[in-house]
Amino acid sequence: MSTIDMTTIHTTVQEITHSYAYQATELVQMLWQVQEKLSYIPTAAIDSFAEILKLPRAYVAGVAGFYSFFHDSPRGQYDIYFSDNIIEHLQGKPQLMDYLLQKLKVEIGKPRADGRVTIDNTACIGMSDQGPAMLVNGYTVTQLTQAKLDKIAELIETQTPLSHWPTEFFQVQDNIQHKHILLGEPLEEGLAIRVMLARGTDATLAEIEKSGLRGCGGAGFKTATKWAFCRNTHADERYVVCNADEGEPGTFKDRVLLQSYADLVFEGMTVCARIIGAHQGFLYLRGEYRYLLQPLEAVLAKRREQGLLGEQILGNPNFSFDIKIHLGAGAYVCGAELALIESLEGKRGVPRNRPPFPVTQGYLNKPTVVNNVETFALAARIAVYGGDGFAALGTKQSKGTKLLSISGDCLRPGIYEFPFGVSVREVLEACGAQDTQAVQISGAAGTCLSAKEFDRKIAFEDVATGGSVMIFNRQRDLLEVVRNFAHFFVHESCGFCTPCRVGTSLLKNLVEKVYTGHGTADDLKDMSHISQILKTASHCGLGQTASNHIADTLKKFPEVYRKRLLVEADFEPAFDLDSALEEARQITGRRDELAYL
Repeated sequence: MSTIDMTTIHTTVQEITHSYAYQATELVQMLWQVQEKLSYIPTAAIDSFAEILKLPRAYVAGVAGFYSFFHDSPRGQYDIYFSDNIIEHLQGKPQLMDYLLQKLKVEIGKPRADGRVTIDNTACIGMSDQGPAMLVNGYTVTQLTQAKLDKIAELIETQTPLSHWPTEFFQVQDNIQHKHILLGEPLEEGLAIRVMLARGTDATLAEIEKSGLRGCGGAGFKTATKWAFCRNTHADERYVVCNADEGEPGTFKDRVLLQSYADLVFEGMTVCARIIGAHQGFLYLRGEYRYLLQPLEAVLAKRREQGLLGEQILGNPNFSFDIKIHLGAGAYVCGAELALIESLEGKRGVPRNRPPFPVTQGYLNKPTVVNNVETFALAARIAVYGGDGFAALGTKQSKGTKLLSISGDCLRPGIYEFPFGVSVREVLEACGAQDTQAVQISGAAGTCLSAKEFDRKIAFEDVATGGSVMIFNRQRDLLEVVRNFAHFFVHESCGFCTPCRVGTSLLKNLVEKVYTGHGTADDLKDMSHISQILKTASHCGLGQTASNHIADTLKKFPEVYRKRLLVEADFEPAFDLDSALEEARQITGRRDELAYL
């Protein structure tokens, strides 16, 4: 890195900031650009951004330091991240990662001495239906095997450009296993917009109201109500934001919609824009789906050529709307809309307080509709076919269908579209799951169901879900699952509030203590107590749900913990002070009695 001098760095930052019209709201995108050019974000680049954009240096450094895909030291020419999702753990990810580390002679997280390669862990990258998977310079490689890693190691050692790697390495399958109204027959491009213009915006909003469509990200707020609130808020500008930051472990339905149904998603955003009176929209694309960036940009360009985006859409002089893609940089918390908006404005993704809600003060404090990918895709279909057919499906409080991302111990992982009200047992039968011990619904922050609960229904009034369904059979160690989730939340806590920042670490340590056979009954009591503190005292939904998996498994699977406890002990310290002193003894050469506890 010594070859990059200060002048080069400053010139690079000048060019990048100029290309983004010196808009501080684009800071995250500009940091991406610097990292692509230099492999990391040097201190001098932070200084240059602060100077050119007239921002406090601490502000820029804070943003760069917040996102896990940004680095303040050089990475390897080939920057590899293994997905650390529990499903991929069970598929053999740890063994494969160790194999590649040894083959390339690399330590985790450290660039090799020649600067050729870095290998690290990252959270779920949305490929658990075709894992183990990893990212190489941001691009996804799926279905890893030892033979594939042998070939990858060879390509790295010969410095073969990524563009010359076998294309099949980067293929991502849709894995659609069960279709219904959303994934069924394709919709003619522009049809939803044409029908809306013919029907009128009030009547279209009425159809969405009639359909009973609720936000599909998990919270389930009524879509028509949200759009109406935004439209009725007095303002000179409004915005549409599509939340494509599906970071919940085990979720990948948005990946499929963006890969094969992107027109439908953009169609729904455009319908929303017309109804609420917005001229600008954003697709917040999670950094793990970077491989979709170029194809999505191509879809947007095509829609502009077709007159479906841009000025005077379909020749209507009063209808202008366009969509920008904002690439996230690795922050699970940004899946929450109030953190996402902060990130979209070029800030750290720390969730805002609410109220006010985004529909009155969202992006740049303007009224903003934030819906997820699935919601916009469904809204486009409802705009065409009306609300009655959609409302006829599902349950009293949960209308229509739901996409489920199914992974784990089953014969047919992939995407399943079922009407709301389907039972967990029916889902398990459809995907070929057998001898199932537990089902984790809605990701690490969701609900862990035991076999006694498999007749419960997927619906907002029973088992609500954003879409993740992870299946574990009776041969699996559920404490391994709990351990993986506990580590995940420590990594993903934004650190803003003490209950979450400290509580997740305390829980991780206690889980680790039990897992390694040093836990006592008192430790389980502490885990319950700390879980309750997180739930009631954390600032945002991340902290409030970060202990759900522990609370659920303590209640429904107590034997998982009890069989690991030191039964005869009232207390077992988690920290072995005498062992920790061994390094000091070696350095000082002391072996006398007083050097031991």
